[in-house]
Amino acid sequence: MGVDLGDVVPTEGRRLTDFKGKAIAIDAYNAIYQFLSIIRQPDGTPLKDREGRVTSHLAGLLYRTANLAEAGIKPVYVFDGKPSELKAATLAGRRERKEKAEADYAAAVAAGDRERAFSKSQQTARLTQDMVGQSKRLLDALGIPHVQAPGEGEAQAAHMAARGLVYASSSQDFDSLLFGAPRLVRNMTVTGRRKLPGKSVWVDVEPEMITLDAALAATGLTREQLVGVAILVGTDFNAGIKGIGPKKGVKALKDKGDVKRVLGDLGQEVPNLDAIIEIFLHPPVTDDVTLAWGKADERRVLGLLVGEHAFGEERVKAAVARYQALHEAGKQRSLDAFF
Repeated sequence: MGVDLGDVVPTEGRRLTDFKGKAIAIDAYNAIYQFLSIIRQPDGTPLKDREGRVTSHLAGLLYRTANLAEAGIKPVYVFDGKPSELKAATLAGRRERKEKAEADYAAAVAAGDRERAFSKSQQTARLTQDMVGQSKRLLDALGIPHVQAPGEGEAQAAHMAARGLVYASSSQDFDSLLFGAPRLVRNMTVTGRRKLPGKSVWVDVEPEMITLDAALAATGLTREQLVGVAILVGTDFNAGIKGIGPKKGVKALKDKGDVKRVLGDLGQEVPNLDAIIEIFLHPPVTDDVTLAWGKADERRVLGLLVGEHAFGEERVKAAVARYQALHEAGKQRSLDAFF
């Protein structure tokens, strides 16, 4: 889930067209989990092919990425590698919550409560290695580059943004700022009209950007101190300190200057504190990255989506055609550079 710093860092509203011509590194697992959660039938059932295999992730990648390509954005998906051992408790907690949500979903279905069933179904999404492999195959066929991170995909995306390989990191989580991304774009892959979870309310979701410089200026902290705030609140690598949210965390770090001093004054300990700080400030990343956006191969896309998973052929062809804008923009930039 990452750390929610929305109450203490300023955000700026954006439109997809504001990022025309810019490369954006997208946290792949974060985006695909969104597709698996959101793209469902009215009763909460995920999209499936004739053999009962889930296809929500493929539909999301095809159509949502088409929105980006059509807007002239150059997306690159960054996939998680091996998780840190310090994340074990978080992963176990997620599994438990999914199991409970599955039980609640079954109960809601039995009771005929479609709204509750849909809400609970969104919490049951599971991303398998088969789905990861299928996602990479589809991205290859669409001409969209992807990167395999050695550790956290969000850390790798932030590193690529810090190096200038991409303009920004895209994720729903604020952890990208902690990992050092100069710019974070949220809502990039979920832009559009969305229903609020558990409510009969629809809202228009637009991208928003947060810059690391603005976040540090607003809080009056250094990046290392902001990491300290996250540790007090709770991260994927540690439980937070009870009673401390982002605002209290910022005040504590401004007063004491260092998370260790804050913990000492509170009489609290965070196991593996130095290792957690190291994960955020110096995460495992790779510089072996080649980014190239190619032409979508309609035959390969149809083979995967229509041939293997029974997608509607005409809809897939129409979506693939939307990727042509990205390919044409790439060719034009090449010609401009030549002349």
